[in-house]
Amino acid sequence: MFEIANHGGIAIVTLRRGTANALDVDFCKALRTEFRRLAKADAKAVVVTSEGKIFSAGVDLPRAAAGGRKYLHALVVALDEMYEEIFLFPKPVVAAINGHAIAGGCVLAACADYRVLAQGGARMGVTELRVGVPFPPFAFEVLRATTSPMHFPKFTASGETFDTEGALLNGFADEAVSADRLMPRAIEKAEQLAAIRPEAFRVNKLHVRALAAQILKNDRGRIAKQIMQVWEAKDTADNIRAYVAKTFGKN
Repeated sequence: MFEIANHGGIAIVTLRRGTANALDVDFCKALRTEFRRLAKADAKAVVVTSEGKIFSAGVDLPRAAAGGRKYLHALVVALDEMYEEIFLFPKPVVAAINGHAIAGGCVLAACADYRVLAQGGARMGVTELRVGVPFPPFAFEVLRATTSPMHFPKFTASGETFDTEGALLNGFADEAVSADRLMPRAIEKAEQLAAIRPEAFRVNKLHVRALAAQILKNDRGRIAKQIMQVWEAKDTADNIRAYVAKTFGKN
């Protein structure tokens, strides 16, 4: 599902789940476990990327539609736990966004401390509402904490996706470079962040991101209950199948 490499003390996590790096329960659990391991390992920082033209297309929608209500419940929980693990990871995380980062894949990139986007045809955005489901609780707070406050209410409500310029404007990415410069620049940025005293970086990062965790600590139960009611509704799987058929021409 992913490959781990070491580059001078920087852990390179390369997503490799099919051509779209779609997220399912097993993938989310495995990536969360790997970040837990990396938190205790000697790695000074982490770069997350993938192969091909898609960083991550988000949730594996056909799998989600086929899984039924019990699977959808497990998926929301697994997504939230993975995002929380990466978002609050105590070391620097840099996303090297090599291609499309859509919906849950866009949130995954947003969990990083710094995001470098390859210039070109890649699009970024959160399309959850177009699929007919609300954002998992922690996913919503990740976006609120890391993207543009000015544009956050608009793109979360519209489900629109953006080209390179729009991704930078909305705060999905911090900078864009040519495709051949993507990994060198991401590693360079990871090394810069890793050069900061680790204890200082960790405390500062958790302080900056504490509001997201605090909001959910205070109100996660109520929010999650409302969200789960939609994800587990009888017609949710039908809505997902209809979106897949309309968008990708698949039944």
